[in-house]
Amino acid sequence: MDTNLPPVEELRRIDAELTRLDARRAELLARRAWLLGVLYAPAARPAAPFGGVAAPPETSPRGAQNVLLTLGGTLLAIAALAFTLVSWGSMGIAGRSAVLLAVTSAALAAPAVLLRRGLASTAEALGALGLVLTVLDAYALHRVALPGTDGAGYAAGASAVLAGAWAGYGGLLPRLRVPLPAAVAAAQLPLPLGAAAAGGGPAAVAWAVLVTVAGDLLLLGRPAGLPVRITAGASAGVLGSWALLTGGRLSLTEPWSGAPLLLGCAALGLYAARAARPAAPVLAVVAGLAAVGAVAGPARAALPGEWAVPVYTVCGLALAALWRPVRAAWIPAPVRAGLGLAGGSVAALGVLWALPPVLGGLLGPADRSTGVWSGAHAAPPLGGYPATAALVLLLGAVAAGATGRPWGRWGALVLGWAFLMALPVVLELSYAAGLAVRLVAAAGALAVAVRSGAPARGLPESAPEAPARPEGAWGASWTAGVAAAPPAPGGLTAWTGFAAGAAAAASAALLALDARGATFAVSGVSFGLFAAAAVLGAGAVRGAAAGAAVLVAAGLVGAGAAAAGLAPSTAGLLLLLVPAGTAALATRVRSAAAEATGGAVGLVALVLTVPRPAVLALALALAGVVAAATALRPERRAASWLAAALFLGAAWVRLAVWGVAVPEAYTLPVTVPALVVGVLRRRRDPAVSSWAAYGPGLGITLLPGLVAVWSDPAWVRPLLLGAGALAVTLLGARFRLQAPLVLGGVALVLVGVHELAPYVVQLVGALPRWLPPAAAGLLLLAVGATYERRLREARALRERLARMG
Repeated sequence: MDTNLPPVEELRRIDAELTRLDARRAELLARRAWLLGVLYAPAARPAAPFGGVAAPPETSPRGAQNVLLTLGGTLLAIAALAFTLVSWGSMGIAGRSAVLLAVTSAALAAPAVLLRRGLASTAEALGALGLVLTVLDAYALHRVALPGTDGAGYAAGASAVLAGAWAGYGGLLPRLRVPLPAAVAAAQLPLPLGAAAAGGGPAAVAWAVLVTVAGDLLLLGRPAGLPVRITAGASAGVLGSWALLTGGRLSLTEPWSGAPLLLGCAALGLYAARAARPAAPVLAVVAGLAAVGAVAGPARAALPGEWAVPVYTVCGLALAALWRPVRAAWIPAPVRAGLGLAGGSVAALGVLWALPPVLGGLLGPADRSTGVWSGAHAAPPLGGYPATAALVLLLGAVAAGATGRPWGRWGALVLGWAFLMALPVVLELSYAAGLAVRLVAAAGALAVAVRSGAPARGLPESAPEAPARPEGAWGASWTAGVAAAPPAPGGLTAWTGFAAGAAAAASAALLALDARGATFAVSGVSFGLFAAAAVLGAGAVRGAAAGAAVLVAAGLVGAGAAAAGLAPSTAGLLLLLVPAGTAALATRVRSAAAEATGGAVGLVALVLTVPRPAVLALALALAGVVAAATALRPERRAASWLAAALFLGAAWVRLAVWGVAVPEAYTLPVTVPALVVGVLRRRRDPAVSSWAAYGPGLGITLLPGLVAVWSDPAWVRPLLLGAGALAVTLLGARFRLQAPLVLGGVALVLVGVHELAPYVVQLVGALPRWLPPAAAGLLLLAVGATYERRLREARALRERLARMG
């Protein structure tokens, strides 16, 4: 190495040499690793080329072995089946028996030898083949030795023998996984097939199935292997479902035969629910439905047809009562929950069956077949519907209220209201009685809404009274459930009560349209109910009730106007009493809903007066008075704009009625007060822009005036408008106000252009045609030449305008 180099150059060379050596070392290490892999690689795996990657195997040796054994066993079973069924006649009885016996014995004996040699998979395949051959042996025995035996009876006996033989074979060779599950599967057949062979009907066969299911459940409780438990559980599920369906069908056709069968299904379902914790709720639901069918079936058969649904509903409610925290340590909480769900589902189906008369009582009056105040009453819809529908609703309401839960109170409210709405339909009540029942339903629902919406007195809302904690093994789970329960839905109950009350009142109002006296009576009662709810209620329900009271008051006024034979425009004037009364009461009872409803009624009143403009002008003025009175309240100052608009509209409509065609008559009444308001606003707050203070008022008169000037051939309007624009411009310049200066100047220029336009037209007509383009060209050249100076002057003008107010 040259040591005469400068230190910096020498260091650079050393670093470069070290880098080259590191790269060579890495290359040699990679080559060494590949050579070691080639030398020590297994003989069955070919070596990958240098730099290559060997392809991974797509299956394991054990997997390939299992596939081959399965295919081999399957092919052997097919061959044995073909030999038994097709080639059977070519051999004598002795030869046939000897062949099957020899093959079966060899297939069953071979697994013992194979297991001792460690060939478990091969032993499993041959053992399964042996089990298939025993089935063929049983078939051959029936064809040869017992051809006259009944098929079902022989199958029952053969399956019992095979189940026992396979169970014993599996006990002798416990390492085989197929014999014991196969024995369990075969054990499902003897009792049902035996019952069928003995001539038993569907009930007898179903009982045999239930006994078999019981055996499966007992087997599930023993410490058996997983394949055995899976087979027993699946068999119990399939056979139990068949028995349950058979029991349900017999409960409808032969109640006294199906009831015991359903009770047996319920008992086995409860036993399985107690044993199988994960599936306990589902099994309990099935058991509960079976119990309801078992009890309700005979009772239904002993009563008339219209009592069928109430009977099932009562049984369902009785079963659902087990959901309550009773002292029943022998009934686990998941099982109680499943039973409660089953009973509640049956009761819910009964309630759904009873809903049509509720809808008929609620919506029936809307389908009118007679005229308003005709005195004739249409027949109630769905006449002849069973009266037991109302009984089902009443039972549901009582049961829901008896739970003592918040959601139970809500359900009691809904079902109790539905019961009252269904009564006129199912009992075919008279006209007066139907009205009375609907009003009672409205009153009760509104009372619940008022009570639920008001906060409890003397008790903090965040500390409700806790229910009693049950004792026993499941007490801790019940306490946890109560702690996780949702809060009492007081708001939901209140709103549901208000909605139910409003719906019942609306149904009564529609029905009351048949008679004049009924209309006034129902409207008066409804107004009293909603007014009482508005006074006694709290929160949003109070406001909604006030709005409904205002709406009913409007209906009363309208009915009075119709009874007096008043014209629609006159009726509109009377309807203005409603928003006026709402505005008067708003000083004592604050309700945004009531004020909004009053405003909507006022809008309807104005629409009714549109056909008569003179009456419309009066109505607009009266509405303006109401809006102005509302604006006296500090929180309703914005109503002053509405009052101004209404007064302005009233003035314009009155001017139109008088035939006034001068636009200034419409605009000046707005401009003057608007400018006064602008002056007062600028005096109070000098920072307000002149455009915000004076722009709207000036624009209301100047813009329509300019439009009128360009279409008016006379000289009076241009003179007056020009004088006014000149005055506005001078005032803007005097007080340095931007809006008057700009608006007045623009209006003044346009008025001047209008006055000079005829002379300009004449002058242009007298000039040569080439002169206007030439003048325009010269103008553009002059502007272009002085462009920069013109921009500077325009910028200075803009700044002077910006410094104005």
